[in-house]
Amino acid sequence: MIDYRSDTVTRPGAEMLEAMRNAPVGDDVFGEDPTVNQLQEYAASMFGMEAALYCPSGTMTNQIAIKVHTRPGDEVICESHSHIYVYEGGGIAFNSGCQVKLIPGDYGRITAGQILESINPDDVHKPRTRLVGLENTSNRGGGSCYDFEEILKIRKVCTENNLKFHLDGARLFNALVAKGNTPAEYGKIFDSISICLSKGLGAPVGSLLLGTKEFIDQARRIRKVFGGGMRQAGIIAAGGLYALKNNIERLGIDHSHATAIADTLREKEFVTEIFPVETNIIIFGVGGKYSAKSLAEEFGKNGIKVIAISPTRIRIVTHLDISSEMVEKTVNLIRSL
Repeated sequence: MIDYRSDTVTRPGAEMLEAMRNAPVGDDVFGEDPTVNQLQEYAASMFGMEAALYCPSGTMTNQIAIKVHTRPGDEVICESHSHIYVYEGGGIAFNSGCQVKLIPGDYGRITAGQILESINPDDVHKPRTRLVGLENTSNRGGGSCYDFEEILKIRKVCTENNLKFHLDGARLFNALVAKGNTPAEYGKIFDSISICLSKGLGAPVGSLLLGTKEFIDQARRIRKVFGGGMRQAGIIAAGGLYALKNNIERLGIDHSHATAIADTLREKEFVTEIFPVETNIIIFGVGGKYSAKSLAEEFGKNGIKVIAISPTRIRIVTHLDISSEMVEKTVNLIRSL
């Protein structure tokens, strides 16, 4: 099967598995796993940030960050389709006791002006606005990327209004490759950054939360409360370390594959819309003789897995387990439909 359902379906290759097999390990809850420590130090240095914390998932790193930055009754500002709001099980309310102010975005992106207008006044009737969360790239925005200058403007709004600034960077490296920015540029702007190792970078498990030493010390306590402490985690951390050292630049290949598929979809009458394709995600609308469900089934009959994300939209995600030959087969199938 050719699996485009998500870039989370990637499997570690032979060299990554070898690194995992040979990883020195210890008890990470005691801070004694040398591979976990190396991964955390390497990631923090990439971003020019003081410290990092290895966790099982991006949902956990995001939720820990929100918990550290806020107090119950505070308000979090984010885009209406943000992962922290849509896909994390109501965690902002459940874990942190905060409410959310949603901003309708442009393919998942919000502006400094919108955020400024959304900050609550100092009024006992209203929750304190405490945190702004961005997602880059935006999953439900079709892998869209923020313009770095807009992020700088948002940082200015946060600074002037005493707001914390968190980045859900599950696919941040896709954005960095697409836009030509560096991790260090991002590390100077955000109070905290979450990065996933188990999506386009191809590691089997894990995400990292980055910030100041004081922030990460607090985050480690919250990770314990959330049940996220791991013991000999170096076995999986080694996969993440390998990914950071070897699998970033190749993300451009995934972007090219996505563009090739999107270009073919534009030729078809049953495709009603295609979100702009900047990275490795294609979201397109379906009409006419197909529903999203029936078209996904048609792909499935031909050995290709895609996912219907609504009655009228399908998502395709390219990743390191997708070869040029697989893309060619996909393109030929689309042309035949």
